[in-house]
Amino acid sequence: MDRMFRVLAFWTGIFAVMFFVGEMYVSSVLFLVQTAFFLAISYLKLSERMYMYLFGAYLTVFMIGFTWYTEFIMVPGFGH
Repeated sequence: MDRMFRVLAFWTGIFAVMFFVGEMYVSSVLFLVQTAFFLAISYLKLSERMYMYLFGAYLTVFMIGFTWYTEFIMVPGFGH
């Protein structure tokens, strides 16, 4: 299970680099923080149950944050 968190760290790192190249610096920093989180968690050698609890907590926090962002911050519209 610890390897799956390293895989998540790899992919969030790839997204961080792509956002940085696309000059989306806020998103890049957000994904860089997620990369550091997943990488740090992967080396703790926790039980599989604890990894599942952490992943469930991560998904819960993500959904609450994403819902709050889309409801109160995001300005709907297309283009610049």
